Amino acid sequence: MAIDIHWIRDDVSLAQHCAAWQQLPFVALDTEFMRVDTFYPIAGLLQVGDGERAYLIDPLLIRDWQPFAALLENPALLKVLHACSEDLEVLLRLTGSLPAPLFDTQLAAAYLNLGFSMGYSRLVQAVLGIELPKGETRSDWLQRPLSETQVSYAAEDAVHLAEVYRQLAPQLSAEKTAAVLEDGAELISNMRREVQPEELYREAKLAWKLAPQQLAVLRELCAWREREARARNKPRSHILRDHCLWPLARTQPDNLVSLARIEDMHPRTVRQDGNQLLELIKQAAALPEAQWPAALPEPLPLEASALLKKLKAFAQREAERLQMAPELMLRKKILDALLKTGYPNGPYQLPEALRGWRRELMGPALLELLAKETA
Repeated sequence: MAIDIHWIRDDVSLAQHCAAWQQLPFVALDTEFMRVDTFYPIAGLLQVGDGERAYLIDPLLIRDWQPFAALLENPALLKVLHACSEDLEVLLRLTGSLPAPLFDTQLAAAYLNLGFSMGYSRLVQAVLGIELPKGETRSDWLQRPLSETQVSYAAEDAVHLAEVYRQLAPQLSAEKTAAVLEDGAELISNMRREVQPEELYREAKLAWKLAPQQLAVLRELCAWREREARARNKPRSHILRDHCLWPLARTQPDNLVSLARIEDMHPRTVRQDGNQLLELIKQAAALPEAQWPAALPEPLPLEASALLKKLKAFAQREAERLQMAPELMLRKKILDALLKTGYPNGPYQLPEALRGWRRELMGPALLELLAKETA
């Protein structure tokens, strides 16, 4: 069946269509973008599905995104996306706004126990019985004109996403619908919550092995890399590779020869930024003790794995009872954070990351389970 495709290539047309979409109960949204050697994604196409037609918005020709931003922010209009973390980044970069309320069909599939982290093609196959053509993942979405294959692929995404939503939504209980929307709101909140560059060192690999003075150097290296990546619009690894961070903070080289010998150090980095890195390391290493970060907590010991398994088994049972994918219940990161509050002898506290329905449903039971284990 041929898809009804409408192109939107100017501001007036976009504003008119946004006004019409505002009256609908939902719109399906998708994006195509390029991110080969840039920090920020470059939008190549936006797709909107209203359940009947596919609308393709050319972001290379649109200048006024205000009507679309208002559409994204309309609390009465549900926005349907699939596995949307990168789409959210594209929309925020392009329009300054994020879609709320947000219904992620990948999450909905997990709440219906169809599968966790299902790819779009697999979900369309499972729900609609339609086998999509192989994706245009390697396409150049900034080329003009787009190929017929690209246009067809993009339009099908918008149409089928709306159809998937119409199939999944009635199968969700009121509680599960609320949970999908709550998780969508959490995605939006996380996207708005920009981590300060000075805090990124906490996530660096093996950072817990460093002494506070070395952590001071790591903190400055991570912050510098983040700022430079944003300013130059280049991937972080193009500025300084991940594997360089820890040895730089630990050994603190003071000359270009030593710098070049650091594991995985790219010669380009030494040429372009070597002297700046050496000066940054020197200044960070000379900070007074009062300005050093506190030592980071060590990972949980191997002995904690037995307790971790019991917590996972509890989550698994809850998932089976509620007929949803077990991976939805408690992420390992949350369980680790929970155990770190009191391991090995307690008392334990619920981590801040355990929020919403998960905290209400499982929080007290988790603390009770841990209290029994350490009694």
